[in-house]
Amino acid sequence: MLYSFRFYLSWILAAVLMYVAFYFWHGVFLNDLNRISFSKVLFLSLAALVYLVISFILYRTYESKLLSKHISHPILRGVVSGFAIGFVLFSLVTVLGISFTKNVNFTYILADCAWQIAEQVIGGVVIGLGKLIIFEPIPELIHRD
Repeated sequence: MLYSFRFYLSWILAAVLMYVAFYFWHGVFLNDLNRISFSKVLFLSLAALVYLVISFILYRTYESKLLSKHISHPILRGVVSGFAIGFVLFSLVTVLGISFTKNVNFTYILADCAWQIAEQVIGGVVIGLGKLIIFEPIPELIHRD
C-alpha cells in the first residue's frame, strides 16, 4: 500500500495542529502540564506520537466508505469525522479515568468533551482542506499487486 503526498501532508499537518491545540488547552489555558509528576519532555514526546496515531485514524475515518457515501463535501466530512473521533477519544479517556485533575464535575466533563471534539474537528478540517487544495492526478491510495 502506497499513500499519496496529499495523505502525508494532511496527516502530519492535522497531527501538528491538534497537538498545538492540545498544548494550548492543557499547557497554557488550564496549566495542567505543571501537574505531571514525571518528565515533561517524555510526556510531550509520547503525546506527539499519540497525536500522529489519532491523525492517522482520523484520516482513515474521513476516507471510510460510510462517510464518503453519505457526505460528499470534503470540509463537512472532516468536521463529522473529527466530531466522531473526538467523542470516541473523550469517552475512552473518561472511562479509563485519565485526567489531569481529581476534582471532576459535570462542567469540567462538558468542557473537556467540547475541547476534545474541537481538537479533532481541527484535524478533520485540515484533512478536508487537503482534499480541496492539494491536487493529485493519481488516486488517494495506490494498491500494488
